[in-house]
Amino acid sequence: MKVTIVPSSIPSAGEEPSQYLISYLINDSVAIDAGSLGLYGTPHAQAKINHVLISHTHIDHTATLPIFLENAYEAKADCVTVHGSDAVLKSLQDDIFNDRTWPDFVALSEGNAPFLKLERLEPGRPVMLDGLKITPVEVNHVVPTLGFLIESDTAGVLIASDTGPTDKLWEIANSCPNLKAVFLEAAFPNSMGNLANVSKHLTPSLFGAEIRKLKRPVTVIAVHIKARFRKQILAELDSLQLDNLVIGDLGKVYEW
Repeated sequence: MKVTIVPSSIPSAGEEPSQYLISYLINDSVAIDAGSLGLYGTPHAQAKINHVLISHTHIDHTATLPIFLENAYEAKADCVTVHGSDAVLKSLQDDIFNDRTWPDFVALSEGNAPFLKLERLEPGRPVMLDGLKITPVEVNHVVPTLGFLIESDTAGVLIASDTGPTDKLWEIANSCPNLKAVFLEAAFPNSMGNLANVSKHLTPSLFGAEIRKLKRPVTVIAVHIKARFRKQILAELDSLQLDNLVIGDLGKVYEW
């Protein structure tokens, strides 16, 4: 299995890249979220993506979905399928494809050359997409949000999405015999714990507590680090002294 953290910034000389928008590319044909997806690679490469799973409605996870769909459009009967919960699918139609924010790609997809298909995700119900078994899991965020356990024949990877402390996610992770890695957010520094609690995100301290819910050591990749507080968050993550912790490398292809 290959997982790429899709970058969303070009750093100035001497600066570290920032993850302003959220997208992951799995095996070149499946994407989790579309925050930066429409800005990555060439239109030809984007057209190879068959499925996009949207974790929740926040704009850092949906921002470039319309751009991506336009780039990937090939005026054929086969098209991209966008998967989401009831809340996500309603928001896409009400808030994005509404002929105000963007043309109504849903209505325009009723003919023989659709822009997209919409498919409903149900928590706990796996879907098979391009050889991958993907299980949506409800997590603890301020809007309905799904994390995803992604399994191939030989590896499992957990992408937690945006979440505060949660338990069901780790129950699912611990049930996966071939779990290789977890992508987990560390959004705010410890000094902003009140904001993290209100917005249902994790600080490094909470990050450490969540990782202790794993029953065996796997690689833990810290992501969704707020750019303004990156240096402080990285120092606090380092202080956890987790042997299996790595900081997400934007644009890197992770392979298991």
